[in-house]
Amino acid sequence: MPGTAHFGLALILTGSLASPLAAREPVLNPPLDCTLGKTCFIQQYTDTDPGPGSADYMCGPLSYDGHKGTDFALPSIAAMRAGVDVYPAAPGTVTGVRDGMEDVLQGQSGAPDVSDRECGNGVVIDHGGGWETQYCHMKRGSVRVRRGNKVNNATVIGQAGFSGLAAFPHLHLSVRKDGTVVDPFNPEGLAKCDGAPADTLWQTPPAYRPGGLIAAGFFPGVPDYETVRAGAAAPPTIAGDAGALVIWGFAFGGRAGDQLSLEFAGPDGSVLSETVDLDRNQAQFYRAVGRRAPDGGWPAGEYLGLVRMLRDGVEIDSRAADVRISED
Repeated sequence: MPGTAHFGLALILTGSLASPLAAREPVLNPPLDCTLGKTCFIQQYTDTDPGPGSADYMCGPLSYDGHKGTDFALPSIAAMRAGVDVYPAAPGTVTGVRDGMEDVLQGQSGAPDVSDRECGNGVVIDHGGGWETQYCHMKRGSVRVRRGNKVNNATVIGQAGFSGLAAFPHLHLSVRKDGTVVDPFNPEGLAKCDGAPADTLWQTPPAYRPGGLIAAGFFPGVPDYETVRAGAAAPPTIAGDAGALVIWGFAFGGRAGDQLSLEFAGPDGSVLSETVDLDRNQAQFYRAVGRRAPDGGWPAGEYLGLVRMLRDGVEIDSRAADVRISED
């Protein structure tokens, strides 16, 4: 999400860098205490399209017009509430701090006006040589550093949240050189769609994922989207007298024409398998299929499910799910 303005200062973009990247450029590490592809994922990248459209550094749709950073997203609000630490992407000195803004998802009823505070709770770190990084949307009350603090890659500076202009729990990382936004995956800003740039600012560049599954689970009926996003739609046990049994998949980076294949098998050998088409691009989405309870209720035991995300008929990701039906 947006949130790259300096605290109290306007950020003026000048297009591409005026000179080649300087010697002292920082070497970056992922700033979130999570495992990419398992407990977090990159939802959006810096917008590389200079016009009114948008594109990520691989010419894919994982960005939006004017997006000025990289969004490291959490799978659920429950994960955010449990606490996921934020670290500096590189050593430096803290030059800006904000805390105290509430974690309220934008788009929900009663969401506050965050004009001029889109970053929410955050930290700015100076790395020398005109380089700085900014960390946005951190959890209220989690920021642990103050201006002037020296920090390194092991310093916890706060936790991921969704303060400011955020529609999902995540950490927004911006990188700037002399006030100009730099894409750490494509620091030279070269338009190239046939593979990842050879030069990046990362010590080990995170792998590009063009979309994938965030979570999957079973629920006694079709869960509403907010329950899925909250991380509350995958109970380990469901009562045998539940009126329905539903398997769902929550995904990101959906493109028109993608498919979600959802299936599950019960202890009695029964199988449900359906494929659902995506009719438009969606940054995040979920789909669910299910079956009404048979006469006499659901057979007790373990039910195993699998959700696969397909693009052009090829699987790009999958998630397994399981649930136990109790005898009561």
